[in-house]
Amino acid sequence: MFTIGDFARHGRVSVRMLRHYDATGLLRPAHVDPASGYRHYTAAQLARLNRIIALKDLGFTLQQVRDIVDDKVGLEELRGMLRLRRAELETAMAAAAARLVQVEARLRAIESEGHMPADDVVIKSVPSVRVAELTATAASFGPEDIGPVIGPLYDELFRCLRSEGITPTGPGIAYYEDAPEGGGRIRVHAAVQVSAPLRDGTFRIHDLPSLDRAATIVHRGPMAAVLPTAQTLARWIDAGGYRSAGYPREVSLECPENLDDWVTELQAPVTRD
Repeated sequence: MFTIGDFARHGRVSVRMLRHYDATGLLRPAHVDPASGYRHYTAAQLARLNRIIALKDLGFTLQQVRDIVDDKVGLEELRGMLRLRRAELETAMAAAAARLVQVEARLRAIESEGHMPADDVVIKSVPSVRVAELTATAASFGPEDIGPVIGPLYDELFRCLRSEGITPTGPGIAYYEDAPEGGGRIRVHAAVQVSAPLRDGTFRIHDLPSLDRAATIVHRGPMAAVLPTAQTLARWIDAGGYRSAGYPREVSLECPENLDDWVTELQAPVTRD
């Protein structure tokens, strides 16, 4: 048998943790000396300890851990609990990864302050194009709110187009406007260029108006990291004596599987002061 200190070392846990598990009935010592009160454990108890630590690391409560290791939870129920916890962890990881992208984008925006590559921005007119589109509302214009809305919109739009036998004839064009309900909400338009009759219904086909004058810049990489490019465009507009006349359109020039290889043109409508 092992003393509590030896067992803690073999289990790679603290003595304090073992005492807590004893007090809560989660892991009792195999033997307690009646005279000294010293706790002793067997090597066989390492298996229970390993399960306790693994389940705790998965985020289960101590009561859930106790029920599982005491065989109060059936195999199928345990599998369901583990699948649910896996899904929760995957969601948390995805959210953390998205936040990291936003932090990196803000950092690049800060680092690029004072550096305005003017040759990256081009003023041009944008002709009217016919598009098929679906729309939805996002909580804000932040990438963390736009991304979860526009991705599913495009998935559904392309599914609808396939079911109707309509093939896109040009790039995707995402554009935005303030939502009628206000509160900072944004109306998101997920559109793609098509050659088809005008229509309303499950999805809309209409002619997207031309832009008489747009300040344009090319962004390379995922749209979640568009902030530095968008702010470079904003600084150029301000320095050039222009005034913004709406949200920039996002024209998807290249959309390979690897998001880092995406190429998107931002088209910001502008007027002269």
